[in-house]
Amino acid sequence: MTVSDYAKARENMVEQQVRPWDVLDVRVLDVLSQLPRDAFVPAPYRALAYADLAVPIGHGELMLKPVVEGRMLQALALAPTDDVLEIGTGSGFLSACLGRLARDVVSLEIHPDLAESARARLAESGLDGNVHIESADAFRYQATRQFDAICVSAAVDALPQHFMQWLRPGGRMFLVQGRAPAMKAVLVHNDVNGPRIESLFETVLPYLAGAAPTPEFQF
Repeated sequence: MTVSDYAKARENMVEQQVRPWDVLDVRVLDVLSQLPRDAFVPAPYRALAYADLAVPIGHGELMLKPVVEGRMLQALALAPTDDVLEIGTGSGFLSACLGRLARDVVSLEIHPDLAESARARLAESGLDGNVHIESADAFRYQATRQFDAICVSAAVDALPQHFMQWLRPGGRMFLVQGRAPAMKAVLVHNDVNGPRIESLFETVLPYLAGAAPTPEFQF
């Protein structure tokens, strides 16, 4: 595909997939319209960069469907002054989107090769100025600061309570919770009286490493 082919495919993705899925935030639509998603897709799947598909990126991980990325970015309602923690860098595309919408982004990726590839793609695209990728296990990570928003780009069986400690008062966290086929995307608000969970939409994602349900013994 040529550069113009990718540009047309990107326009079609926004107008035919993302916008019809109730993503109406102008800043989010602008970011998805402008950023080269194809630059973050593994070479064998590049022709599928703008398709309504979750693309494999290795280690059993997936690059999320564009519609899920759009809904996630819209739900977080990021301000240009926000600091964001992303858990699960993956391809680095969502990290780039977050970087365009927020002030500062720290992104954690448990697989060193995925972290390195994402860093390279961000640098090649000139999108690494305010996005910092760390090769780390989120369940062992020691944050030295709090964030306005947390974006968990893989599923969890139960809400990890220590993730909440990284949220500033009034902050919010996007995650997908539950067990297939009944997973639900939620936004967790860090309110004064404790976490408040807002249900968003149903979807199914692979589990975050260390966040899968404990196998039940059958007698």
